[in-house]
Amino acid sequence: MTQENNIHPEFSRQLGRENKESLLGQRGLVMWLCGLSGSGKSTLANALERKLHTEGKYVVILDGDNLRSGLNADLGFSDEDRNENIRRTAEVAKIFSNNGAIVILSLITPQETFRTQAREIIGEAYREIYIKADFETCQKRDVKGLYAKQAKGEIKNFTGAGSNFVEPTNPDLKIDTDTLTEEASLNKLIEFYKTINYGKL
Repeated sequence: MTQENNIHPEFSRQLGRENKESLLGQRGLVMWLCGLSGSGKSTLANALERKLHTEGKYVVILDGDNLRSGLNADLGFSDEDRNENIRRTAEVAKIFSNNGAIVILSLITPQETFRTQAREIIGEAYREIYIKADFETCQKRDVKGLYAKQAKGEIKNFTGAGSNFVEPTNPDLKIDTDTLTEEASLNKLIEFYKTINYGKL
């Protein structure tokens, strides 16, 4: 049994993206926030969701920890599993954006190859946003207690220590939370959102 002979996608018979976007009055979009644990990704994603919601936008958040408690619960933290985590998440984000949703993702996404894969899967709706904070800053914040566990040897393949984080070379937006306040970071994210335009409804 081969996939090409037994899988029959229904995309051509379903309502197109333009129909969903017209109904919602918005363009489908994926804002992919990457950065170290503790850099502020989830905080900014949640704040942006609330802001856009008050403006009547339909927003979906895909958070790395939430996904790993369900869809990706079977995956570990090896490079292979991280790659699969990104692949699955990107495919889900693509489905939502193709149906007119504004998708805000909060995933560490530590390697350039992972981010390239996400961009290739999602296409023109993808925007890469690097939430920058150095390891020492995130270690001091340690909002989830993960850095303390890593220091005790309780977590292997921890990004920034046992597993490398490679900074994005050309993100669509970089927000340095080492130097910016939460409010200033959110304002920068909102202003960036307002500039995004890849076609009219």
